[in-house]
Amino acid sequence: MNDLPAASIAVRPLPFEPSFEQIPDDEAQTSAELAEALHSIMQTTFNDNGHATRSVHAKAHGLLRGRITVLDNLPAELAQGVFATPGTLPVVMRFSTNPGDILDDKVSTPRGLALKIIGVEGERLPGSDGAVTQDFVMINAKAFTSATPKAFLKSLKMLAKTTDKAPGLKKAFSAVLRGVEAAIESVGGESGTLKSLGGHPQTHILGESFSTVAPILYGAYYAKLAVVPISPALTALTDQHVDFADNPDGLRHAVKAYFAQNSAIWEVRVQLATDLEKMPIEDASVEWPEKLSPYLTVARIEVDAQDAWTSENVEEIDDGMSFSPWHGLAAHRPLGGVMRVRKPSYEMSAGFRAEHNGCPIHEPR
Repeated sequence: MNDLPAASIAVRPLPFEPSFEQIPDDEAQTSAELAEALHSIMQTTFNDNGHATRSVHAKAHGLLRGRITVLDNLPAELAQGVFATPGTLPVVMRFSTNPGDILDDKVSTPRGLALKIIGVEGERLPGSDGAVTQDFVMINAKAFTSATPKAFLKSLKMLAKTTDKAPGLKKAFSAVLRGVEAAIESVGGESGTLKSLGGHPQTHILGESFSTVAPILYGAYYAKLAVVPISPALTALTDQHVDFADNPDGLRHAVKAYFAQNSAIWEVRVQLATDLEKMPIEDASVEWPEKLSPYLTVARIEVDAQDAWTSENVEEIDDGMSFSPWHGLAAHRPLGGVMRVRKPSYEMSAGFRAEHNGCPIHEPR
């Protein structure tokens, strides 16, 4: 990924056309079944813990407040939506891991970053009227593990059946999968499936790069977004092994220890689509070739040293906020089936947590 914005971009982005999205006749049914599966995860974990957590990415490891600065003099193709106007706005960041139940960090799964930008003006997506926030929801990968909504639903139904089952066995299984994944990576490979099942390396979460994995509108175009660490103290953590010892919250401890002494800077980068066949909208499992369209920097996120885990932020951010790619501007509408079918699930999850925790979900202003 490039480190600096281009004065003029070398690629010719493909203007988005509504015909690029192909909606199957039974997509609403798939969406309803997905929400039902996710609801079952939430109900199970609530019955176990007496507290409603998210249906996925339930466990947070860091809750941070910072600022995002949109760069000056961006080329017209990059100056779109949130990034159309230079300036600085507040942000909230939530680092997490994938499962819907709260597991020991030795069950090592893919990591997530939810970013909420506050003070955004413009035409809103349905369901976020009246708000002034823009959410980007990301994981530490460049493509989704499932190609289609039905494939995603199938894997989620299997996952739902394991919620709250055999946590000790999950730790042991995760250790085995990490060994297999390490062997694959030693010969230049990688398995998103193994990582999703618990084979993710036990590395520092702050060294990770994150992306939307599925496409979003980018004004007149469509794109993927990424958040990439650039400050030296962060990049030193990339692929760094973390020894969790006997601490089930080892990642949270690592994030807290880092921000007790250090600030951090990330770049926000955009990969504009240039080829509908090689950069499809309806197959979320395709990694878009960076040779055709490199990631280009549009903004920087800065976070000062702070307490990365406070009771106030747990109440206000972890319990009091929801993060959804459908919170935001019409200029950044989520695209493709995997994104479309999740909209009711995000709404269900926020409503379930608000009802069962007695804590209204709110959007900051």
